Amino acid sequence: MSDLRELLRGLDVFSGDLPEFDLDALPADPRELFLDWLLDAVRAGVREPHAMTLSTLGADGDPSARVLIVKDVSPDGWHFAADAGSPKGRELAGHPAAALTFYWSPLARQVRVRGRVTAGAGDTGAADFLARSPGARAEALLGRQSTPLPDLATRDAAVRAAAARIAREPGRVAPGWTLYTLRPDSVEFWQGDRDRRHTRVDYTRTDDGWKRGLLWP
Repeated sequence: MSDLRELLRGLDVFSGDLPEFDLDALPADPRELFLDWLLDAVRAGVREPHAMTLSTLGADGDPSARVLIVKDVSPDGWHFAADAGSPKGRELAGHPAAALTFYWSPLARQVRVRGRVTAGAGDTGAADFLARSPGARAEALLGRQSTPLPDLATRDAAVRAAAARIAREPGRVAPGWTLYTLRPDSVEFWQGDRDRRHTRVDYTRTDDGWKRGLLWP
C-alpha cells in the first residue's frame, strides 16, 4: 500500500499548456459557456468529449453513478437516453433529480450540472433508439441491464439473436427506451491550474434568470 500511495502521489496532474478562463467574457446563460467548452474539447482532440457521469439516488438513499453520452444540449436542458427499466431509469422514476459531471482532462476542465429530470414522450425515445448503431440497438433490445449473467457465451448468443431481429425488423424499438432531459438548477465550471489556483464559476437559476458568482477552489 505504501508503494501504491507513493505512485499515486507522484503522478503528474494539470500538465501542459492549459486554457485561460476569461471571466470578463462570461455569458448570461451557462448553456452557452458549456457549448464553448465542449467544442474546445472536440477541437483539442479530447477522447469522447461527450461522455459524462450521471449520478442518481436510489430508493435506499444511496447514490450511484455511471458514464453515459450526452445526446444534446438545448434551451430545455441536457438530454440523455436510457432504458426506463434499468437501475438508473427506476432511480429517476423514484427520485427525478440527477447530477451530470463532465471532465476534459487535457484541458483540466470540469463542468457539474444539477437539476430535475423529466422523461420524454415515447416518440422522442424511439427516434433516439433508431439513431443508434445496429450493435447498440441489439444490446439495448435485450432489456436485461444489470441483471445476473451466467456466462459470456449466454450474452453473446443473446446479442446475436437481438442483432438478427434488428436486421429483420429495422424499425423495432426497445419498449422502455426513454430520452430524458435534465433541466439545470445549477451549473458549475471549474478550470484547473497547476499551482492549484483553480477558478470556479457557479451559475444558479433564479426566478429572474441566472445568478453568477465565483467559488473558492
